[in-house]
Amino acid sequence: MTRSISILGATGSVGASTLDLVRRNRDEWRVVALTANCSARELAALAREFEAEIAVVGDEACLSDLREALAGSSVAAAGGSAALCEAASRPVDLTVAAIVGCAGLRPTMTAIRRGGAIALANKEALVSAGDVMTAAVAEHGATLLPVDSEHNAIFQCLQGGRIEDVRTITLTASGGPLRTWTAEQLALATPAQAVAHPNWSMGAKISVDSATMMNKGLEFIEAHHLFPVGLEALRIVVHPQSVVHSMVEYRDGSTLAQLGPSDMRVPIASCLAYPARMDTPCAPLDLAALGSLTFEALDEVRFPATRLAREAAHAGGAAPAVLNAANEIAVAAFLAGQMAFTRIALVVEQTLERYTPMAPSSLDDVLGVDAEARRRARELLETTPIG
Repeated sequence: MTRSISILGATGSVGASTLDLVRRNRDEWRVVALTANCSARELAALAREFEAEIAVVGDEACLSDLREALAGSSVAAAGGSAALCEAASRPVDLTVAAIVGCAGLRPTMTAIRRGGAIALANKEALVSAGDVMTAAVAEHGATLLPVDSEHNAIFQCLQGGRIEDVRTITLTASGGPLRTWTAEQLALATPAQAVAHPNWSMGAKISVDSATMMNKGLEFIEAHHLFPVGLEALRIVVHPQSVVHSMVEYRDGSTLAQLGPSDMRVPIASCLAYPARMDTPCAPLDLAALGSLTFEALDEVRFPATRLAREAAHAGGAAPAVLNAANEIAVAAFLAGQMAFTRIALVVEQTLERYTPMAPSSLDDVLGVDAEARRRARELLETTPIG
């Protein structure tokens, strides 16, 4: 039976991996909407290939390029934030929410309010608007399927089990490309070094988050909303090989772990086929060739981002949204060569200290907190030294 799908963020790494799986199972899927920020030519080529109903660029300045690239096709073209939400509102069997950062908040919430199944790859949306988003999921009867490899692993380990029987949930972290660097080396890390992840092929922002370990901090907050076991039951352990993607320990002492290759097509396939399974082109694990799997404790002195995220999760309210917004500003500044790698966490911490708004009760509240936190983070960048 043919199923319908929309992909919000089609030209990013998750979007590309999703479309690769759809391409390999072309007769099973009907593509409704594809979106991108401003990669108009690439988006148009994908829309033509998959015969999408509509292609949308978030940046309206790119709309004329999109229309030109789609001229003569049956694909409708649109641009701007309202068009993104309109695309997300179209009835489909599955919406893949893969727009990076808070730009994906409104479209993801639109898909949730439609009440369908959402494969959630935008962790910032759940981090910033966790309480608002989970309330909307419950109200509209939507289904969230986690795409992040760690949360998808937990989701799989919980199948057949009861959440009340869970003792602990452990998120695994690769440690990123700078895992073994000294504090002195970290202070001199360049953007090129920070994005050179040893195991995963990802975008620049999430790669830097992996290097600072903020990515795992954001996932800690996300896990808190997805799997209600309590913050004290959530753990993080460093696992450099990225083979064990996460673990669930039950009250009887049994620990279930999900293992797989470092390829996002595995968790994406889990979401596309849920509750069944589907083939992927990923090579099976060869444990004998791997030889050994190792685990290490977190070092929150060299990598304080996970501490900041955990503290924000315990504080609740607006703190996670402030954390996420300040981190996005700091990472962008680092990638632009405007400040040192080790200052990313410092900017986040100082923003959290200086801005403590009321807990948001709506999406507009969340976006207001996000905008103000970004403004304050930029102020810090402008008034303090680069180092």
